[in-house]
Amino acid sequence: MTEQTRQPEYPVNPIFIDRWSPRAFTGETISEQDLLTIIEAGRWAPSAFNAQPWRFIYARAGTPAWDALFATLNAFNQSWAQRASALIVIVSANRSQPPGAAEPKPNGTHEFDTGAAWGYLALQTTLLGWHAHGMTGFDKELARTSLGVPEGYTVQAAVAIGRRSEDKSFLAEALQSREAPSPRLPVKAIAAEGRFGFEG
Repeated sequence: MTEQTRQPEYPVNPIFIDRWSPRAFTGETISEQDLLTIIEAGRWAPSAFNAQPWRFIYARAGTPAWDALFATLNAFNQSWAQRASALIVIVSANRSQPPGAAEPKPNGTHEFDTGAAWGYLALQTTLLGWHAHGMTGFDKELARTSLGVPEGYTVQAAVAIGRRSEDKSFLAEALQSREAPSPRLPVKAIAAEGRFGFEG
């Protein structure tokens, strides 16, 4: 459970409030079983025509696959993600074959659907007592070449997974004060009935 600095306006399952993205990790080892359980949750996300465009390239710290994924992160993210237990690079297929189509067609929702898979993955991470921190601060072209991502796939994001550490002293000073669950906009600022028009 996180510090109760977040208060929902309407009743939701606590998992949605407890999930957040710390940077202070313990560096402890994550089992392949736990990591694949996290990925399994992403597998069950919804997608248009059940195309399932998401792909997860993963590495656990201390394994031969780690260095290639870690090298794609920018210096800022490397400074804290070096204590992560696992890294995942998420890519999505740009094309899919809808029912009744003779050949694959551009998939206009591959990014939307892959975002849903990331959300499922992040929630499962929290359920297992770990934390997931999504990142766009990484070299997508390096990821494409070094991780063997073929044409027809978009490199979307990287994710660091780790066990949260109470010790924040190893983080840059500017990050230490940000190591807390972030707030959210009020419902009226993101939801409007009938037509576009939001308060706040």
